[in-house]
Amino acid sequence: MPTVLSQSHLPGLDLIHRGKVRDVYAIGAGELLIVASDRLSAFDVVLPDPIPGKGEMLTQISNFWFGKTAHLVPNHLTGRKVADVLPPGTDVALYAKRSVVAKRLKPVPVEAIARGYLIGSGWKDYQASGSLCGIKLPTGLRQAERLPEPIFTPSTKAAVGAHDENVSFDHVVETIGADLAEQVRAATLAIYSFAAAYAAERGILIADTKFEFGTDASGKLYVMDEMLTPDSSRFWPADQYRVGISPPSYDKQFVRDYLETLNWNKIAPGPHVPGDVIAGTAAKYAEALQRLAGIVVD
Repeated sequence: MPTVLSQSHLPGLDLIHRGKVRDVYAIGAGELLIVASDRLSAFDVVLPDPIPGKGEMLTQISNFWFGKTAHLVPNHLTGRKVADVLPPGTDVALYAKRSVVAKRLKPVPVEAIARGYLIGSGWKDYQASGSLCGIKLPTGLRQAERLPEPIFTPSTKAAVGAHDENVSFDHVVETIGADLAEQVRAATLAIYSFAAAYAAERGILIADTKFEFGTDASGKLYVMDEMLTPDSSRFWPADQYRVGISPPSYDKQFVRDYLETLNWNKIAPGPHVPGDVIAGTAAKYAEALQRLAGIVVD
């Protein structure tokens, strides 16, 4: 059975960041212990009810993709065992599948997003301007339509409770410099194109996805945090895909769709989520894990 963890507690380790989903601890000067909790965020608000086993499934999906794409872009994994860095007396089983020991990198302050289909905020921006992040798109595109080619559509990195905003590539250049911006764009599109082709062979369309990058002391770029998970991507079942509608998905859109039926202003605190929606969401994550990585949740 999957473990349940809403918030990590590791006495003796230095907690340096508690994000929407992940808790990050310092392990010496050059490494981090990253713990994926079962917290769920939607519309940039952390909801009060956890999704049992979600952190384990997210970590296993990420680790699968980190391994699959290591030939394209180096990643933050060190290969060290989680059990070797946990404080004495810690329940290793609670943390083993939901945690990784990672290189401590300098985060690139950009949400690196690749889109292959026109959906979500991209669809809204296109309807308003015919463009997306400064990229002019063909006229007449419909909701969920496949783009002529994948595009890099960065956004700002918002704090917990705030909303990311789509920005142009020029804005990224101004923020991090032209050379690093080019590297981030190239890496984002390379990983997305590889993963989209792999997933399509398994009946899943990756509509869009978001990456986090960091650099080491020498300026070398790494992909980090999470990768191609249901929290950072839109996964659509290929056999249910239709242009003109928002397709069903394997990701947390299941929860978003429920929240859209409520009279909630999308400002914290978030509402409680019914048990059937929690169970349905966990099942979506488990199906994505099995179809993409071949890992079955007990």
